[in-house]
Amino acid sequence: MAESRVFLPSRMPPPTPIEDAEAAQRLSFHRSLPGYGETPLLRLESLAAEIGVSQLYVKDESVRLGLPAFKMLGASWATARAIQREWAPGIPLQLDALRDAATARARRRLVAATDGNHGRGVARMAAMVGLECEIFVPAGTAAARIADIEGEGARVTVVQGTYDDTVRRSAETADGDSLVISDTSWPGYVETPRDVIRGYATMFEEVDDALDREGLARPTHLFLQAGVGAFAAAAISHYASAGASRPVTVIVEPAHAACLLASAESGEVTEVPGPHRSTMAGLNCGLPSLLAWPTVQGGTDGYVAIPDERAHEAMCSLAQAGVVAGESGAAALAGLQALIDDRPAADALGLTEASVVLVVNTEGATDPANYRAQVGREPTEVGPGPEPIPPHSYVTESAGRTAHAR
Repeated sequence: MAESRVFLPSRMPPPTPIEDAEAAQRLSFHRSLPGYGETPLLRLESLAAEIGVSQLYVKDESVRLGLPAFKMLGASWATARAIQREWAPGIPLQLDALRDAATARARRRLVAATDGNHGRGVARMAAMVGLECEIFVPAGTAAARIADIEGEGARVTVVQGTYDDTVRRSAETADGDSLVISDTSWPGYVETPRDVIRGYATMFEEVDDALDREGLARPTHLFLQAGVGAFAAAAISHYASAGASRPVTVIVEPAHAACLLASAESGEVTEVPGPHRSTMAGLNCGLPSLLAWPTVQGGTDGYVAIPDERAHEAMCSLAQAGVVAGESGAAALAGLQALIDDRPAADALGLTEASVVLVVNTEGATDPANYRAQVGREPTEVGPGPEPIPPHSYVTESAGRTAHAR
């Protein structure tokens, strides 16, 4: 197996958290969406003992709002805010009002670039509010991921290049009738990616609520998989207010697309040239988000770049524990396992038998063929997993159903 690479910054600037003045409004919006419910927070005690930590919490985002990944949280909130901001200032952030504003003029649409999960979330949101949608994907995207996006009613355009090339292509489409809903930023385009990051914060608020309700220990260590850094920035922003009890944070990236690690080493935003061919497709990004980077740089204690084999091993570990995780979903656990094998680095980050670790399974088996190849069984053959820490129950009018308004 190829070696993992670890980088521990010797000096970190103060983090720049992404502030969220509309947190209560965001939570209310998410809870109003058809099928909303807290995703499971699991305690994997056997795997924690095997790794050598006190507790291992897994926030399981393999099903979120009817989709096999957490991305709908950011896509839905960013779309709602963009429609309000660009087409109908002052309207309430409710699906009916958003639908009326979105369809007030013909030919309006949503556009996004994706490796799979974000684009599907944007496509689902477009369907909910009655808009056309075009999603750009890089060449080599798994056929199953393309089919899933098309199944939401979107047009998929394959770009001959990397994920970063698809981002540039999507940016060129922006006009008065085309809203680009991107999870990464570039000069002059920050409001929507900021709302994507804010949308992700809902899952970490759910984690805190579940732990507090049961009187369980908050995490001492946080492992976060990263592409452009938006998801990581959401977590770091959320925990920034914890002060001295802020968890030690480790970023995990594919070995050949470790743009955040490269940026940390150089001290500035650094692009890692492609091709980026990791099976951790959602993390195949060569350029950090300009918006997310100051938060990530100031809030990250360590970086781990892992080969695909590590992610595949972590998929198997999670399957054995009854959790279905795709390649990107298993990456955070893979980074934890890799760091444990690097004892000097683990010691430097205070990772001991007393540590309480939180990872997020950010996706289910979004590439079923590779899941079967790596795990040796169908996703439906995995489980049952452990009983989750009891969540809150939020019942909406359409709870239990997946909305597909066209």
